[in-house]
Amino acid sequence: MNTKGHCYPKAIILQAVYFKLRFALSYSDVEEIMKMRDIAVDHATIQRWVFKFAPLIESQIKKRKNRVGASWRMDETYIKVKGIWCYLYRAVDKLGNTVDFLLTKRRQRMSAQSFLIKAINNNCRPTVINIDKSGSNISAMRVYNKRSFSNIKIGQCKYLNNIVEQDHRFIKWRIQNGLGFKSFESAKRTLGGIEVVHMLRKNQMLKPGTSMFKSFCKLAA
Repeated sequence: MNTKGHCYPKAIILQAVYFKLRFALSYSDVEEIMKMRDIAVDHATIQRWVFKFAPLIESQIKKRKNRVGASWRMDETYIKVKGIWCYLYRAVDKLGNTVDFLLTKRRQRMSAQSFLIKAINNNCRPTVINIDKSGSNISAMRVYNKRSFSNIKIGQCKYLNNIVEQDHRFIKWRIQNGLGFKSFESAKRTLGGIEVVHMLRKNQMLKPGTSMFKSFCKLAA
């Protein structure tokens, strides 16, 4: 993570970005916390830091996170962007480890298919994916199997998806105190950073004795 040209050192930037991504704080809340540490930085500057550096940190965890299992649970949740509902596709394995995520503007077969391709390319091909009864998700799975000559089993057991539905709560909780996302790109980048911290929280990269913040900083090294 290159912070050359910024008025603040890398350590301070990482602290502010981490506070925003880890806790249910507004940008003004983070500004106030930084002032308590004798660091005067405007909330708009912190927002620009998150916008710029969250995608870089997200790209690193894809390379460093632990391998996920071959049994997935896939679901989507609602995220409001500029007053319009968008859809955050997410998947976890049977142990609750985050597989992948993708924010889309529509809930349709192409959106579900794009997420499926992204998740498999970034991880591995699962043996089974449990989904809800959404027609678009079922169609996306069938199309993927046909086009890639795969035989991923499609499960539709409702209680198995409880684990991913409960996992949505952390993401929704994290954004509840904000003023809402003003653009799709801002939402995509911020949510990506929140998902990274959530993975660290679930020990998907942590080594024994390493704190979440230290692991976060390593991703930005």
